[in-house]
Amino acid sequence: MGRLRIGTCSWKYPSWEGLVYSSRDPGNYLAEYAAKYDTVEVDQWFWSLGKSGAGLPRRETVHEYDASTPADFRFTVKCPNALTLTHPYAKGGTLPAPNPAFLDPGLFLRFLDALAPVVPKIGLFIFQFEYLNKAKMPDPSAFRDRLADFLSALPGDLPYGVEIRNPRWIDGPWFDLLAEKRAASVLLQGYWMDDLADTLARFGGRIRGRACLRLHGPDREGMEERTREDWSRIVRSQDEDLARIVPGIETLVDALDEIYLNANNHYEGSAPLTIRKIRGMLAERAKA
Repeated sequence: MGRLRIGTCSWKYPSWEGLVYSSRDPGNYLAEYAAKYDTVEVDQWFWSLGKSGAGLPRRETVHEYDASTPADFRFTVKCPNALTLTHPYAKGGTLPAPNPAFLDPGLFLRFLDALAPVVPKIGLFIFQFEYLNKAKMPDPSAFRDRLADFLSALPGDLPYGVEIRNPRWIDGPWFDLLAEKRAASVLLQGYWMDDLADTLARFGGRIRGRACLRLHGPDREGMEERTREDWSRIVRSQDEDLARIVPGIETLVDALDEIYLNANNHYEGSAPLTIRKIRGMLAERAKA
């Protein structure tokens, strides 16, 4: 049986006062967060393409994260999108010149070096790709070949995970590649991806080692407008969604070594309350 770690996507939200934090300004958000959860997703270094130094972490920030968390805490870190974008974001509908850092092992090694103090606490280095149309990648086979070469060039003793946004590319050959390269499957609930419960029912048996499930909603901007960044309450219940997803989580726990479940505020309006629901559902099923 594997270990299930449940946490949130990012953590510095003053409106979590009473749910996670002792006040709206607790001084050290991460230390109080880590007293309640054993994992968190970090995306602050993801938005890096075009930034000086590709937005690499500041060493003092990394030391602070290490000092704020216990030894058994785990970060799932989204790697810079300078690694995962084939091209810079288009402006005016014109595809820019290719991104020379796309799947560049050297850039990842520089990122890894900047994270050195906290590397023992990183549960997954997540490579998140955007939807790849034919102008960016001709077909899934070409993408798998590029990704396989990239993963083969990375240090072999680190935990990697890959998320793609082309739902039709999530198939048998995709899971075969991840298994071969010992990379975790990172599956998203939300946006234009297939329903997570259905994906787990179809392919859960092909996932090996580790997995990461990310709970997002279909309407990020709409949720931000409804909540006005008050993430302390459920504004759009996903109870039916969760009732279908939780059995798939249980199946993965039985089969894998480690599972990360990362809840986003945009899923229901409050990631801590979503986690409370999930834990309650798992507890009730354990009693049955």
